[in-house]
Amino acid sequence: MAFNWQTFRTRALSSVVFVAVMAAGLLWNEWSFLLLFSAVHFGCWWEYYRLVKHMHQREDDGAKSLMFCFALLGWGLMLIFTQLQLPALLYPLPEIGLGMVMAALAAALAMLVSRKNKYGRLVPAFFAGLLYISLSLALLMGLRTRQDYPQAAYAITIPLLVIVTNWINDTMAYIVGSLIGKTPFSPISPKKTWEGTIGGAVLAVLTISLVAYFSGLLPVGHAAALAALGAISGTYGDLFESKLKRMAGVKDSGSMMPGHGGFLDRFDSLLFSATVCAVYVGVVM
Repeated sequence: MAFNWQTFRTRALSSVVFVAVMAAGLLWNEWSFLLLFSAVHFGCWWEYYRLVKHMHQREDDGAKSLMFCFALLGWGLMLIFTQLQLPALLYPLPEIGLGMVMAALAAALAMLVSRKNKYGRLVPAFFAGLLYISLSLALLMGLRTRQDYPQAAYAITIPLLVIVTNWINDTMAYIVGSLIGKTPFSPISPKKTWEGTIGGAVLAVLTISLVAYFSGLLPVGHAAALAALGAISGTYGDLFESKLKRMAGVKDSGSMMPGHGGFLDRFDSLLFSATVCAVYVGVVM
């Protein structure tokens, strides 16, 4: 595909703002990170609901209320993975999250029973949303707040690495694919090419490895592995969301960021890479 400077400038500026906001939420403190990704969580759920609505041709308030129950259930899951306690609260956030999960699940079941399972077709889609959106962000939250890292700085370094890897991979894949891309990567996303995909991943791993080497914030081997896993899984996260949009018959999931679309358009890669990188950290590191 031909390189479009206007599109690139719009996407690059949005990406810079995105990274700045993500970095501020991460670097300020754990609470800002929680607030930031709580907003991301509900934004992603709203757009996911709109996609599901288009797929199932549902428009009533009951379906929206059921989605809200599942979104609250998912947020409770995020709190369970958050090892934080606000001094003004009587209970730690994980205990509050567990209570929220139980209450939201009870509310969802009550809705289904009272409406005689009228929305039964939506339940599998909403449970899938818990895995796709809520569990992914819960694991990312766990990366930020876990207390058993070999070094305390890892709590900041690793989540930032996952986020920045996705940004580098996305941007470099677009540049490389625009300049030399010729071989289609997947029919799901016709503009993606093998050249761009491989180039983006290689440049992401190289950049992260160099930063790790010169900064000493993370062992180079772990940094390279996380970058590679994040880039590869992030690419498939992007394809997965593209498939959802194609099934729903829409171009973008929303309009949150110019040049990038909505929350899901921007965080689709992170939803996959956060899960894979969290597994790597838990099993290997």
